Parts: sequence; C-alpha cells; structure tokens
Amino acid sequence: MKPAVLLAAVLSLGLATGAAAQQEPSANMKIVAEKIRADKKLLVAANMDLTEAEAAKFWPMYDAFQVELGKLAKRTATLIQDYAGHYDNMTDPVADKLLTEMIAIDKDRADLMVAYRPKFAATVTAAKVARYYQIENKIRAIIDYQLADAIPLVP
Repeated sequence: MKPAVLLAAVLSLGLATGAAAQQEPSANMKIVAEKIRADKKLLVAANMDLTEAEAAKFWPMYDAFQVELGKLAKRTATLIQDYAGHYDNMTDPVADKLLTEMIAIDKDRADLMVAYRPKFAATVTAAKVARYYQIENKIRAIIDYQLADAIPLVP
C-alpha cells in the first residue's frame, strides 16, 4: 500500500506544478497538466488586479518563475519516488540522503523566492509582489498538505 500512496503523491505534485514524474506522461495527462497550469495562471490573474502596463511586464517574469518552480517540483517528485522505492527497506544512510535532499529543495525554493523578489518588484508594486507571493504560498500549502496526507512517516 505504501508505494502506491507515494506514487499518488508524486502524480498529484506533478499535476499541480506542471512537473512530470520521471515517466513520459500520456497525451491525456499532458492535457490535464496544461489545464492545471492554465487554471493556476487564471487564479493568479484574478487575484493580482494588474493594469495593462503591469501585466505586460509581470507575465513574462511569472512564466520564468514557473519554469524554476517546475524544476523544484521535478526534484521533489524524484525525492518522493526515491522514498517510495526505499520505503520497505529504509536504512539510516538512505534516510539521511533523502532528508538532505528535502532540506536542499526547501532552501532552493526560499533562495528562488529571494532571487525573484526584486525581479517582480521591477514589474509591479511591492504590495502586488507580496500578494503574488501569498498566492504562491497558499498554492504551495495546499500541495504540501496533500503530500503530507499521502506520504507515510519513515518506518
């Protein structure tokens, strides 16, 4: 049961962020992932209240940021797959390696947000940058909740 639950977590992470798990997704899964990415962009647009001038600058930066978030999502999916693969035979060295990667992903996500803050600030007001980061954090919290619910504790 545990590996199946972990696979479901990987798939939900991949769909929610647009990252593919290590297997090539089917045409239908690609369509679903693209729909989720589009819906996310619509959610952001509906909550950002951008002027036309702001939108012209913001959206290219948003797209670049999403590419970087997608890379982190792929690393997370790989981490979950590694966890699932070792779940029944978890050793201390493997657990340590997985934990190290989890912490590195979290650090890289924080570093990414720090790096993009001034880039977004060049496109919209500070209040709108804060609003956008709140939206991203809310989406991340939903994904984290789903993963936490689906992934069992280390045996």
